[in-house]
Amino acid sequence: MVYRIFVEKKEGISFEADALCSDYRQFLGIEGLESIRIFNRYDVEDIDKNLFDYAVTAVFSEPQTDVVYTDFDFTSADAVFAVEPLPGQFDQRADSAAQCIQLLSQGERPLIKTAKVYALYGKLTKEDVDAAKKYVINPVESRESSFALPPTLKEHLETPQSVSIIEGFIDLDKAGLSEIVSSFGLAMDIDDLSFLQKYFKEEEKRDPYITELRVIDTYWSDHCRHTTFLTRIDAIDIADERVDAAYKRYRDARREVYGQDVDSFRSQTLMDIGTIGAKLLNKRGLTPHIDKSEEINACSIHVNAKVDGHDEDWLLMFKNETHNHPTEIEPFGGAATCIGGCIRDPLSGRAYVHQAMRFTGGGDPRASLEETLPGKLPQKKLAQMAAAGYSSYGNQIGLATGHVAEVYHPGYIAKRLECGAVLAAAPSQNVVRLTPSAGDVVILLG
Repeated sequence: MVYRIFVEKKEGISFEADALCSDYRQFLGIEGLESIRIFNRYDVEDIDKNLFDYAVTAVFSEPQTDVVYTDFDFTSADAVFAVEPLPGQFDQRADSAAQCIQLLSQGERPLIKTAKVYALYGKLTKEDVDAAKKYVINPVESRESSFALPPTLKEHLETPQSVSIIEGFIDLDKAGLSEIVSSFGLAMDIDDLSFLQKYFKEEEKRDPYITELRVIDTYWSDHCRHTTFLTRIDAIDIADERVDAAYKRYRDARREVYGQDVDSFRSQTLMDIGTIGAKLLNKRGLTPHIDKSEEINACSIHVNAKVDGHDEDWLLMFKNETHNHPTEIEPFGGAATCIGGCIRDPLSGRAYVHQAMRFTGGGDPRASLEETLPGKLPQKKLAQMAAAGYSSYGNQIGLATGHVAEVYHPGYIAKRLECGAVLAAAPSQNVVRLTPSAGDVVILLG
């Protein structure tokens, strides 16, 4: 049996609803809107009725701040719609509730699905309602939900059919490749796809499977491959004398690090410019404290630490990560996994993360909806949701972020900057790195 409840903040402390009502009226220009009510809807299955009743006030709501409805009459609203995560999208609210109930029961974890219900009151046109939905539904992560109570929350997954082949791919002309890029929504451009076509034609001598195209495209994207940072710089024109002087120092450093003929075998890229300083110091023998290993997760240096009056050798770890593209298209999750990636790498190096920093760049969040580029989220929504995502992840593990800076500049309108950085440390004796040998047994847990 599936149980359903609606949870709403009490009048006077419904800050989320009040803020959204303000956005709708001022940012979207829905002047006929009078008020909004927001409900968190929970559908729960595989749970005893007594346990569910107990969880209503122990897990799903806080009696001092929330009102719970087993049913609600939305007919008085001028417009009502529900929004739920896309299938396969992680539902943090549902997962947290399921874990809490399992802790209470010490039994199996129940199935839970959530949705957010928006009830709008006032004189609204169809265009107003469509704009209201579009503002809260990001198709990358969510969709409009049905109000029908499902008979079960269990998902029935169809057995996948044979993977399709992109017939005729290796013989497509430029127009055909352009259609592939458009129809599949690829991260690759025409030149990238042409390169892939040449590979399959000359090396594989066959057309690719759709799965192959999708996997390659994912790893070809700016998220995974840092396409922007690895773009080859063939020619550059610098007007600022200070920047030109810095660029010449970079050129000199390249030759010192890689050799005088470096231009014949190594391209200039933004990635090379960004990392040349550390490589130059290492080349000159000025980084004796760097911990060198086969693991490339976080920069680690040996430091002397005073512990209970005794000197100990510790590893101090630094890690930064950018999540520009993910945050641009899905700001909450993109910013959350930005700091998450920073945290993950020192943890994999056996170090506990102590401190963090967030540096971001965006367009003017005061810009009107009309100034938003086609296909982009409004800068205001990007700024707010990214901040919420970053803090959500950090708060869940108790990580303090001592410095936050957000730069507003027109140069960030098309592509947001989302950068996180962390500092971690661990006694070096705790960090044991061994090289696998033939015959070793690998045990995977989890």
